[in-house]
Amino acid sequence: QVQLVESGGGLVQAGGSLRLSCAASGRAFSSYNMGWFRQAPAMQREFVAAISWSGGSTYYADSVKGRFTISRDNAKNTVYLQMNSLKPEDTAVYYCAAGTPQSIATMTAQYKYHYWGQGTQVTVSS
Repeated sequence: QVQLVESGGGLVQAGGSLRLSCAASGRAFSSYNMGWFRQAPAMQREFVAAISWSGGSTYYADSVKGRFTISRDNAKNTVYLQMNSLKPEDTAVYYCAAGTPQSIATMTAQYKYHYWGQGTQVTVSS
């Protein structure tokens, strides 16, 4: 079992930055690939970014590539999402998730993940 708790969301103006954190407790955090997803109102949850268990590989949705950076600190059992140049369309509830290690490019699918956090709200004003 892995428990995930997101933090760092809030209200920010367009062009601003936020860093989300996801703290994990439980077994073997460092053995999981980690991902960030988001869900805007009346929209389906969508993939944002993923990072391999070692941190050596990352993968991003086209909509955030070049603006968001995913990273992890296995010693702290934490994964991060640095979000820069935020846009109003980035407004959503952001979720972190843990999944079995597989090719990082396949980690865009929600069924690859076994554990989910409760989400943190990010609101970007124009």
